[in-house]
Amino acid sequence: MLTSKERSELRAQANALETTLIVGKNGVTDTVIEEAENLLTARELVKGKVLEGAMMTAREVSDAICEATGAEGVSAIGNKFVIYRFSEKCQAERNATGRAKRKPTPVSKKDPVRSGIRARRQAQKKVREQRNEYFRQLAIDRAIERSREKQLRSED
Repeated sequence: MLTSKERSELRAQANALETTLIVGKNGVTDTVIEEAENLLTARELVKGKVLEGAMMTAREVSDAICEATGAEGVSAIGNKFVIYRFSEKCQAERNATGRAKRKPTPVSKKDPVRSGIRARRQAQKKVREQRNEYFRQLAIDRAIERSREKQLRSED
């Protein structure tokens, strides 16, 4: 059983795949299952398409193929589906080329988007404070001028 993280990672990988398995109006036949077996052994991840003439949805086709081959359904959207089955052959090839399953790249705790937002907010706050200080000082200066004018008028 795939976890949701594994499923989403496989979905992302499937975006770049071309459709290699096509199910026609006859539905899921022995030839389709045999072809799916071959593709799963060779690639692990297979993207398929259900033609409009077929009387099955992509989900139904995906479930039928998964049941027959022992694979797991990754996604079924519209008339396309993606299935996955671990393949020893693919794992051996990855190990031979030195590209065993890579560790996920560490994600820095600092999110660049959030830090950018934070920096903009701090800059805006600084500008606001400077503007408020300017107007506060301006108000104080005007109040002092008014009091001086009053004193001059009262002395006359």
